[in-house]
Amino acid sequence: MAEPLLRALTRMRGLVLDEQTLLRAVASGRQKGEQPRWRRVELRYVDLKAGRRLQVTAYDETQAHTSNHAPGDAARTAVDALLDEPFGNWHVETTTETHQLRVTKKREAMVHTTPRQEAGGPDKVDQPGQHDRRKPRLLPEDDAVLVALGISDAQGRVKPSRQAKYRQVEEFLRDLAPVVDDAIAAGRVRTPTEGEPLQVVDLGCGNAYLTFAAHRYLTAVRGLPVHTTGVDVKEQSRDHNTQVAEELGLGEAMSFVQGDIGSAELPVRPDVVLALHACDTATDDALARAVTWDAPLVLAAPCCHHDVAAQLRRTPTPAPYTLLTRSGILRERFADTLTDAMRASILRLAGYRVDVIEFVDSKHTPRNTLLRAVRTGAAAGPDAHAELDELTGTWGVHPKLAELLRDRLA
Repeated sequence: MAEPLLRALTRMRGLVLDEQTLLRAVASGRQKGEQPRWRRVELRYVDLKAGRRLQVTAYDETQAHTSNHAPGDAARTAVDALLDEPFGNWHVETTTETHQLRVTKKREAMVHTTPRQEAGGPDKVDQPGQHDRRKPRLLPEDDAVLVALGISDAQGRVKPSRQAKYRQVEEFLRDLAPVVDDAIAAGRVRTPTEGEPLQVVDLGCGNAYLTFAAHRYLTAVRGLPVHTTGVDVKEQSRDHNTQVAEELGLGEAMSFVQGDIGSAELPVRPDVVLALHACDTATDDALARAVTWDAPLVLAAPCCHHDVAAQLRRTPTPAPYTLLTRSGILRERFADTLTDAMRASILRLAGYRVDVIEFVDSKHTPRNTLLRAVRTGAAAGPDAHAELDELTGTWGVHPKLAELLRDRLA
């Protein structure tokens, strides 16, 4: 239920200023008709040589600004200044609970609080302030979804062979949550209701590990009404995922469709499009479909990049870059970077703000790049087309995504 905003923010203030229990706080988004100074702010306590400090990292459109404040008056002043900013969302994690505050259009607060696992359990964290402490888990190891997907065993413990997959799930959810919050607060995505839930579409979902995890987190942890649709070319994937959804009691909230990414018929227009480890140009098909839908949010984790790598093998390397492509392994890695750089550029030309980030450490999976795109509708800079043309011309490559969106980019 909604409550007065000031009362809810005062409660969050007390949690943030408690240096013994705060793990992390994040402010993001904006309130209707207002714009905060920062795009996103993260707060946590760290132990420095000078003693414990409240570390505040504020992000504008181009860079991060970090400041450290001693507990007491300095920390209170910093926190009060941030609480005065018209952020649309506050996410506060403590050693015992996770609190999600969302500001409504009526300037009221909707607060969703969930308990964390008890101390001493498999998800125990170290004391706040330690740089190397384990991150709090967004989905506990014994969550029914993780058990159903075979990531955790019947006793609710992550299987040794599935530790990397679990880490991948967790880090993806950390990247998904803030952009969904920001989009709702900024009005790019309408506030979801039971009658009109947030529509999430996963193109090339496969066995849908991340699909199920994203749905579970957005609904059970964040409290959002969500309908998720998974698309995959394999009939086996559709049948398997449908069965898992039914077993979890999610048959009405999740649906799976067999079809090609570029042409599958869907009954919904998505708010969020996911394309997670679609192989080679299937990622381009998914990105093109998302742009055609004018999807407000797109998150794509590319898999392999064979198409551009093959083009580089057939095309003479421009001077003085022959050392980049002489060795096969370097050519393959360069093809990865070149492909995703062109994809990000094309999405910007199509009216998206794009971040290219590492969403999980490479020691857990080599497929760790995430393209996170938010539709703004803003025109790209005057040199954007020329920069892309110069890049593709220099290397003699033709990105699949540009071909798929030829009419759109013209």
